[in-house]
Amino acid sequence: MHITNIKGTNMDLTEAIKDYATKKVEALQKYLTDFDPIDVSIEVGQTTRGQNKGPIFRAEVNINVPGMLLRAEETAEDLYAAIDLVKDQLQRQIVDFKNKLSDKTQRVPRPGKE
Repeated sequence: MHITNIKGTNMDLTEAIKDYATKKVEALQKYLTDFDPIDVSIEVGQTTRGQNKGPIFRAEVNINVPGMLLRAEETAEDLYAAIDLVKDQLQRQIVDFKNKLSDKTQRVPRPGKE
C-alpha cells in the first residue's frame, strides 16, 4: 500500500494526525493482500472555520485498487472519530468488493440444451 497524498483542508496538519490517519488506513492492508499496486489518498479537514459545534471535521480516503476506486467520506464532531468512521466504511467496501470478485470466479455456466 502506497500513501501518495495526505492533505489538510482549513486546518494545520500535525504529525499526530498524520500518524493516526496513516495507521488506520494501513490497517486495511490485511484485506487487500491480493492486489499489488494500491495508491491511497487521505484528506482531513474542517468543513467550516466559524462554526464550533456539530459535525465540523471531515475525513476522506480514496483507495485505487486495480479495477476499482474505493472512496469513503465522513464528518464528525471529532477529527479522530471521522477517521475511524472512514476506516469502518472502507473496510465494509473492501469486503463487499472481494466477495463480488470471488462470486464471479465461482459461477458455473448452465448446461446447454441438447
